[in-house]
Amino acid sequence: MSMRIIESILIANRGEIARRIIRACQKMGIRSVAIFSDADANALFVQEADEAIALGGNAPADTYLNFEKVLNAAKATEATAIHPGYGFLAENAAFATACRESGIIFIGPKADSIEQMGSKSLAKSLMEAHDVPVIPGYKGDDQSLERFTTEAESIGYPVLLKAVAGGGGKGMRIVEQPSQMQSAYEMAKSEAKNAFGDDAMMLEKYFERARHIEFQIFGDEHGNAIHLHERECSLQRRHQKILEESPSPVLSASVKEQMASSAINAAKALNYVNAGTVEFILTEDGQYYFLEVNTRLQVEHPVTEMITGLDLVEWQIRVAQGEVLPITNQDDIPQKGYAVELRLYAEDSMKGFLPATGTVLKWSEVNMEGVRYESAVQTGDDVSVFYDPMIAKLVVWAENRDAAFRKMHFVLGKTDCLGLTTNQDFLQYLFEQENIQKGVYHTRLFDETDILLKYQQEQSAAQIEPLIALSLFRWNQRNQKKHVLGNLPSAWRNNFYQPQFDKYQVGENEVQVNYKVVKTGFEISVNDQNYKASVLSTDEQSIRIQLNDAVKTYTIAGSGTYYVKESNKAKVTETTLLERLPLPEKEEIKGGYTAPMPGEIIKVLVEKGNKVSKGQALLILTSMKMENTITANADGSIVDIFIRTNDQVEAGTLLLKIEED
Repeated sequence: MSMRIIESILIANRGEIARRIIRACQKMGIRSVAIFSDADANALFVQEADEAIALGGNAPADTYLNFEKVLNAAKATEATAIHPGYGFLAENAAFATACRESGIIFIGPKADSIEQMGSKSLAKSLMEAHDVPVIPGYKGDDQSLERFTTEAESIGYPVLLKAVAGGGGKGMRIVEQPSQMQSAYEMAKSEAKNAFGDDAMMLEKYFERARHIEFQIFGDEHGNAIHLHERECSLQRRHQKILEESPSPVLSASVKEQMASSAINAAKALNYVNAGTVEFILTEDGQYYFLEVNTRLQVEHPVTEMITGLDLVEWQIRVAQGEVLPITNQDDIPQKGYAVELRLYAEDSMKGFLPATGTVLKWSEVNMEGVRYESAVQTGDDVSVFYDPMIAKLVVWAENRDAAFRKMHFVLGKTDCLGLTTNQDFLQYLFEQENIQKGVYHTRLFDETDILLKYQQEQSAAQIEPLIALSLFRWNQRNQKKHVLGNLPSAWRNNFYQPQFDKYQVGENEVQVNYKVVKTGFEISVNDQNYKASVLSTDEQSIRIQLNDAVKTYTIAGSGTYYVKESNKAKVTETTLLERLPLPEKEEIKGGYTAPMPGEIIKVLVEKGNKVSKGQALLILTSMKMENTITANADGSIVDIFIRTNDQVEAGTLLLKIEED
């Protein structure tokens, strides 16, 4: 194969993966070109690229998924190659073909490999032909409910309905008994049609306590194919990964060898070139089965980089140039220590992991050996409704699993992300659970245990100490302002020693912090509990206090609505300062339905005057790649509809009104 020198790379992606690719370009002396939507105009990846070109618009279909715009940007900047990252166009065979037809190198597998693996049914057939174990199931042309019901009875419940196209948990339903088949079938087909434009389904035996293990593979144009060890990705919610680690805490040497051999067979079956991932499930009895091949770089690739010391993006670029893999002997692939990765999302763990939006008022990272951030934000950035809610990936490496888990718990407490709701505290909570510490978990852990419920119960009570820190922080700000202004009358008190109070709203709880300045500092009372406190130091976004005998440091961001985080703890207390006089309550509209999250109206399913029944779907709202169907709470009639398809709405927006029977 002839060498093709890559001099410049257009990155057909955004966020943290765009930044990751830019770093590889800088390391190799390659000019990087970023493309960006209107919402991303000031994003870090745009600032860090050597060149950047605006696409115009915000919706993915108008920007990062738009073939014509992306290719035109590559031609306009004379880019030699395009790196698609993951998501968006990364596994689009037609785009890979369009790149090559335009004389642009596509940094990824060949189009036919993408196409073969894009259909889960075709992928299973190919793997069967190459001695890769596949899950028992049905993948035929007869798509009738009757056929699926018959096949499910033959395979034995539980079964998994799965969209033939696409991925990411879309168009998937677990069916545990025959009575659930019809509704699961209809919902899975509808979701697949909306997500992928294809409602073709397949059926598989569902293993209830299986583990998800994947192998990183690499191939080149010279016929070489290797693996770079396994990653364990079993801790999931709604088929989305939460934690990824390597090595797997349960994989024996013999089973690993068999799985690795199957992964290589899969790569050879595809004549695979560039980076990919072969995914397997591992059952309780030690059997493993092929799931799919992800024909791209994975979100969790840093885990593999940390244990091997190899740069996977650099390998991708070298292979795309026609080079031989840097290492072709499987025994020479290093594996050292233990690595674990977590995904920090803008989402509410207390409300079913609904996506959240907002402005990052404070972002800071931990600088220590063995810690790596793949982040998409900086202080002042907005997290919008248009794209995935992932803010950053936190990756740590240590000599062994226990040390890696201890380090990750520490990093979660030290990382500051204030200004919007995230899953940071929930992630730290997970690392405190014994079964997770011991590696005793599977893909349905959240379905079969009360981990999430216990977390929500523990977090529902208002935290008192952060509110005390906030009151002292605000007092200190006012006191400093008074000194700057030079003994002008203060608007907030008429006597230095008079008791003061602040009222806060924390979730559904209202908390009053009473405090009085004394010679030794402050006397404080909250909910009949008494404290003594003193301010040791403070700056614009932090305060260090002694509260009774304990010395604590808090980071604080916001105004009116505040975000307070204690150092070493991942929990952020979000609170609103209440007026001294009660505000009039917001009028509730009887029969009104409001948006549970910010997003875009995908489809309005009813019209004014329609009769609806309890549980009937009214409209579909999408936010950050997550769909949410609003259903009727009772029988009634539609009397008003306040939105239309494609409208952008904020959380709490009135959508429609029903007059109940």
